[in-house]
Amino acid sequence: MKKVIALAMVAVISLSACGSDSSDAVDTTVAEATSEAVAGDIVAVASGTEGFSTLVAAIKAAGLVETLQGAGPFTVFAPNDAAFAALPAGLLDKLLLPENLAVLTSILTYHVVSGKIMSTDVMAGDAPSVEGSTIALGTTDGVQVNDATVIAADVEASNGVIHVIDKVLVPPTVDLASL
Repeated sequence: MKKVIALAMVAVISLSACGSDSSDAVDTTVAEATSEAVAGDIVAVASGTEGFSTLVAAIKAAGLVETLQGAGPFTVFAPNDAAFAALPAGLLDKLLLPENLAVLTSILTYHVVSGKIMSTDVMAGDAPSVEGSTIALGTTDGVQVNDATVIAADVEASNGVIHVIDKVLVPPTVDLASL
């Protein structure tokens, strides 16, 4: 049953990421991503799934690959490429600069919660992020994280779970205007 749910979630991710109606392309992407999801850690699953190239690049730039390949378990509220594209013009480029490594790391770790929380286990309230600040979880009309919405849930990895969100979260400790 978990594999079926994972297949469905990966299909949703693939369809929203590529915008294609071709069932052959979706079947191939789903099969490849599902194999990764069953065997891979958070980074491997994100790397093997269309729609996460910006997130993976940011994880690499921040030096968080080894952390997210660790034992965990982790719950990652992962912004997709469209969420990063919606950031103000030039902001992503600034965040990826070496001098802004601490800010990028804060933003990325704000998307991570310790433990494996499946969408059916989410309860409304505050949850501590790995960054140190809390994120607000809501459960009306699906799952919300602060002002973002979970658009695909329960993408399992060997060390946790990924929930795809439609916005990049910024912790209250970060002042983007100072970049």
